[in-house]
Amino acid sequence: MSLIVRTAREEDCAAWDAFVLGLPEATFFHRFGWKQVIERAFGHRTFMLLAERGGHIEGVLPLAEIKSRLFGHSLVSMPFCVYGGIAAASQEARAMLDGYAQKLATELGVGHLEYRDRDIVHDPAWPGTDLYVTFRKEIDPDVEKNMLAIPRKQRAMVRKGIKNDLTTELEAGVDGFFSVFADNVHRHGTPAMPKRFFALLREVFGDDCEVMLVRGPDGKLVSSVLSFYFRDEILPYYAGDALAARNLAANDFKYWELMRRACERGIRIFDYGRSKVGTGPYDFKRNWGFEPQPLNYRYKLVTADRVPENNPNNPKYQLFIKAWQHLPLPVANFVGPHIVKYLG
Repeated sequence: MSLIVRTAREEDCAAWDAFVLGLPEATFFHRFGWKQVIERAFGHRTFMLLAERGGHIEGVLPLAEIKSRLFGHSLVSMPFCVYGGIAAASQEARAMLDGYAQKLATELGVGHLEYRDRDIVHDPAWPGTDLYVTFRKEIDPDVEKNMLAIPRKQRAMVRKGIKNDLTTELEAGVDGFFSVFADNVHRHGTPAMPKRFFALLREVFGDDCEVMLVRGPDGKLVSSVLSFYFRDEILPYYAGDALAARNLAANDFKYWELMRRACERGIRIFDYGRSKVGTGPYDFKRNWGFEPQPLNYRYKLVTADRVPENNPNNPKYQLFIKAWQHLPLPVANFVGPHIVKYLG
């Protein structure tokens, strides 16, 4: 039977996710639920492409269109996700999905088509960026061995957090998480995602999306992290800290507690996620003994003449960042979602 490419329908969801779960190169960000999250949270149009032969899926490519006068027009796999691109069981499926996506990008008149590959270099001829790396590491089944694997200085910070009588709990919703997340990103001069985005992640992905809160010895919330679970991996993805977290070593304690829980749950891979090279988060993750691994982000320029630079490292955004830090937090939380929806 011949291989065909088509747009997936809602009734394809179970088969799509079963394929993604069983394909080693696929990631949490290839899951069908991202269609609902991105459409409902941000209003972007999605194109969930699948390649099938005789009713059996051989490849998937989730895409979303972002259109902004200020930040440009793009077709991305996937916005708000660190990994994406084509996930395929055959080269034929990969080639057909790629051809379909390029044709779609031309028809839509986007500036560029973007694939966020983790392990696969899609096409060396396409321009790319070396701005981002990821940090992934196999963790030991023994909790204490994981503690001893942390470099000495960072291990001392973890033990400091433990001695400070910090406690953790799982949050059923996102209110506590959002309070420290929004405050944290505001202090760094960047807009926060809307609270409904995080609520949708919980709703759509269920038990595979978890929020952990960290409280100080006085019971006050000082830190939080939202994590994804996929196969035998945990991905701490969004996090925030109150100002009090630094003196309590709450951020260090938070990730150790997450690792400890994951270890006891039988998780094998701790995915610390994406960071920009040379930033504080990049150094923090290296301090844990994680080595940076390049991400293969590639861009097919359609109407654009260069790779986009919509990130805080771009010098043209420095004045905006400084101004944003001085906005009252309620104002920033109200205005922010109207900006950040285009910065996926």
